[in-house]
Amino acid sequence: MLRGALAAAITPLRDRGEALDEDGFRPYVEFLAQGGLDGILALGTTGEGILLSVPERKRAAALFIEAASDGFDVAVQCGAQTTADTVALAADAAEQGADAVAVIGPPYYALDEQALVRHFAAAAEACRPLPFYLYEFRARAGYSIPISALERLRELAPNLAGLKVSNRPFEEVEPYLIEGLDVFVGAESLVLRGLERGAAGAVSGLAAAFPALVARLVRERAGDVAETRAALERYPFQAAVKACLVYLGVPVRDDVRAPLRTLTPEERAELEQWLESS
Repeated sequence: MLRGALAAAITPLRDRGEALDEDGFRPYVEFLAQGGLDGILALGTTGEGILLSVPERKRAAALFIEAASDGFDVAVQCGAQTTADTVALAADAAEQGADAVAVIGPPYYALDEQALVRHFAAAAEACRPLPFYLYEFRARAGYSIPISALERLRELAPNLAGLKVSNRPFEEVEPYLIEGLDVFVGAESLVLRGLERGAAGAVSGLAAAFPALVARLVRERAGDVAETRAALERYPFQAAVKACLVYLGVPVRDDVRAPLRTLTPEERAELEQWLESS
């Protein structure tokens, strides 16, 4: 079971984002662990997972898992456009030795509750008995997972352990704080409120570059992350996180997968000026 403070990890890329940067995975995971985190969610929104091919996602998951030391959890986000790809990724993550699987609903189509339940139940079965988490992010999937679908999935998927909920405002997180399911809050501004209401922890995009900041937020319930989040959200987020890592000396590149873009020279200079002064 996942716990505490986790990073929504970036995926190291090279060649203008067209290939995995395999040399970057281990030092990046070590950087996150040294920052005091409990683990990562790999290949999620911050990790550009939906933009990678199935073989690339399987290889990236293996590299993250191989790089993790004992006690540092690796959950793999396996949501894809089709049920077949999602099931294949979930089964592979379990076989590779992941600690958990998470799945966001397929974007684009307006899926009804029956279709969603079938999709998620198939993914949960593919990785069973590994802990299975739903990834609720209405802004990215285009819809929210109905609470009634959750109740049905609890009957069909005994390994359903909880959810990552990245919705905002808090009123769109609160319905998912259900007894018996561990909820990890995605929006850093809502983490403290979520913890007060019984959330199990956070899966944070900011933690991908500022692990100690988020570890302190979750463990000590202290620290102000608003300025850091606002500074990065002025730019394309994945590119900004990677630019911060480069600035901090982590041996990864700032490459992102198209159609995402890297920062312009002006944006990079502005971000580095903020980092120097903060």
